[in-house]
Amino acid sequence: MTVTLADVAARARVSPATVSRVLNGNYPVAASTRERVLRAVDELDYVLNGPASALAAATSDLVGILVNDIADPFFGIMAGAAQSAIGDTGTGRAGGEKLAVVCNTGGSPERELTYLTLLQRQRAAAVVVTGGALEDPAHIAALTAKLAKLADAGTRVVLCGRPPMPGDAVTATLAFDNRGGGRRLTEHLLALGHRRIGYVAGPAERTTTRDRLEGHRDALAAAGLGGGGPEQDGLTAHGPYTRAAGYEATRELLARDPSLTAVVAANDTVALGACAAVREAGLRIPQDVSVAGFDDLPFSVDAVPALTTVRLPLHEAGVRAGRLAMGTDTPPPGGVETIAGELTVRASTAPPRA
Repeated sequence: MTVTLADVAARARVSPATVSRVLNGNYPVAASTRERVLRAVDELDYVLNGPASALAAATSDLVGILVNDIADPFFGIMAGAAQSAIGDTGTGRAGGEKLAVVCNTGGSPERELTYLTLLQRQRAAAVVVTGGALEDPAHIAALTAKLAKLADAGTRVVLCGRPPMPGDAVTATLAFDNRGGGRRLTEHLLALGHRRIGYVAGPAERTTTRDRLEGHRDALAAAGLGGGGPEQDGLTAHGPYTRAAGYEATRELLARDPSLTAVVAANDTVALGACAAVREAGLRIPQDVSVAGFDDLPFSVDAVPALTTVRLPLHEAGVRAGRLAMGTDTPPPGGVETIAGELTVRASTAPPRA
């Protein structure tokens, strides 16, 4: 059943005209009244301008790009590329372009839903959601419902660097093969002769963390090294995707097992912290301990030594996401495109010391 402006007015105990003033922002309204109206809008999940059939022909010039952390190059590269592609291909009413706005969630599931609600109210033409998902059934259900409402209102929904979602609300999904990349990275270290390999993982509740760690353990299991058994749990430490977390986790792993000859980091930023911890322990990279990362962020090639990593085509994926959001690229068959990572071997990995 479609929620009307009158329904919101009744819930907020104000006139429909007051609701219209609050939502359009074209007339002063008391702060307490405004708060009551917006609370009613949230509770009823009201979308401005009524039925979805009308909204499909009346989307705005706004496009939202959701990121976990705009300061993280992983997200910044994708968001910048998507924003440029949207500007190049958009055909908005005002000046021929869409207004692409980057929404920084800080990794908060609540803020992710809030931004999507705000974009829904603004009748966004498209939404691009980047990065790994939170592995929480309640949040996944809420997110699925929110994306469905956006799609019903005529908004294109594109996932970039994110696993597929249930339902049919998503226009296209560009999913990175994190598991395959993690497997190839560890296979590289095993081929060099490493057997005592520490793993600095990201937050345990994130899909990217799970997939990369599973790929690592797939390679270990194939080599007869136990895969996900208790020993590998002891050689794994979780933490945020930050340099500081990489430093602390690597110190912990080296204390647990001084015989480690290699450390795999959840991403390149974490790998920088791992390198610092290895050096602080009086060890050389790669002569004593090899270090590898993931993503191939721009600084990776300039690290000393240059970092072995898995290259993800972040810029290319962002451009493709932007074009899909604008409807100028054809969605992949079945709506999902899996993007492989490329093993990039540099000077930070070598055979273990004799």
